[in-house]
Amino acid sequence: MITPSRASGVIGRSVKVRVPATSANLGPGFDTLGLALALYDELVVAAVAEPGIHVEVTGVGQGEVPTDGSNLVAQAVVHAFEALGQPVPGLRLQAANVIPHGRGLGSSAAAIVSGIMAAKGLLEGIVDVDSHTLLRLATDLEGHPDNVAPALFGGLTIAWTTSEGPSHKRLLVHRGVSPVVFVPSTTLSTKLARSLQPASVPHEDATFNVSRSALLVAALIQSPELLLAATEDRLHQSYRAKAMPETDTLIRMLRDAGLAAVVSGAGPSLLVLGSDPSQRLFAAELVAEHSVSTWRPLMLAVDLKGATVNPHSVEAQV
Repeated sequence: MITPSRASGVIGRSVKVRVPATSANLGPGFDTLGLALALYDELVVAAVAEPGIHVEVTGVGQGEVPTDGSNLVAQAVVHAFEALGQPVPGLRLQAANVIPHGRGLGSSAAAIVSGIMAAKGLLEGIVDVDSHTLLRLATDLEGHPDNVAPALFGGLTIAWTTSEGPSHKRLLVHRGVSPVVFVPSTTLSTKLARSLQPASVPHEDATFNVSRSALLVAALIQSPELLLAATEDRLHQSYRAKAMPETDTLIRMLRDAGLAAVVSGAGPSLLVLGSDPSQRLFAAELVAEHSVSTWRPLMLAVDLKGATVNPHSVEAQV
């Protein structure tokens, strides 16, 4: 147990964190490509003298997610402090959640990044936490960097892992790219979605996805008119289709209509990458006309900043 006196350097500090939703894979870029979207969870964390962790949650997850140290955001704060060799103070967290849970929009990545960024802010002037360290700490908890990279850094990110740990490259998205996400009322666990993946795929399919992933980067940063061809996939979406049949049906319908529709992350939400804003309205009309259940359209901009942390103006209670 860490005593409050050992953590006295941060006691009384309070920070506010803002983290965007993300959509990973983007069709062919399985476990590699991710896009930050302008839909945000916010978090206020105060370091206090009283030991223990207390979490308040409003919005998405209220009354459902843990409000003690087992909360994923709280776990991320503690992980960052411990990994950075710093004593853990008492913590008071206030989470205002907007990102849907269990629907392929990076809610767990946002929770993890929120906690990591809160720790960075609380330790400002005590420990220097660079971008590589942020990505490593977040990937420690998430398991792979494709969602945490865009949540941290914004824009389009390419993520990969080497023997030295996770790395990323951030790219600016062409201003013509216009995302719209369709969110269903149902959820799907990432663990279940991943369990539907085969242990190996045909060489032809692997080659197909390599070409489409390369094309997708070009389409997103330079040539949006290529998005339909660039978002073709043979590695994961067809294998997961049986777990989200309406998602699969709507994606096929939208693609037949010339729209670059893909599963958002592990699903069951679907993402349409319009090459201009009018395509988003067309997509919304088609989904409203052909869907069986209710799908909520979110016409979102691409987030350019990623996660931010700033001192909070309200003094922490100590």
